[in-house]
Amino acid sequence: MTGKIETIEIKRKRLLFRSTHRGTKEMDILLGGFYEANMSRFSEDQLNEFEGLLEIPDDDLYGWAMGRMDIPGQFDTQLLRDFIESVQSRGAGKSL
Repeated sequence: MTGKIETIEIKRKRLLFRSTHRGTKEMDILLGGFYEANMSRFSEDQLNEFEGLLEIPDDDLYGWAMGRMDIPGQFDTQLLRDFIESVQSRGAGKSL
């Protein structure tokens, strides 16, 4: 029996689906939008790191992105910071 080999393009498409079908519409838009804007230039290592972000509960990611919660050290990566910066540059998380 042979195993399937996932190409990088298939992985990008799979992660796009997962990032836009998370469970909360807010995170579908925020995380999915960030991924869609950056997926073509992510290296394979960054794709693997992004896949790890998808395992983090929506409530935690949303709280970090809105600046309502501190990011625990084990999750504080450049990729997560880039995501948070993209959210905040849209105006999300800022007081009116």
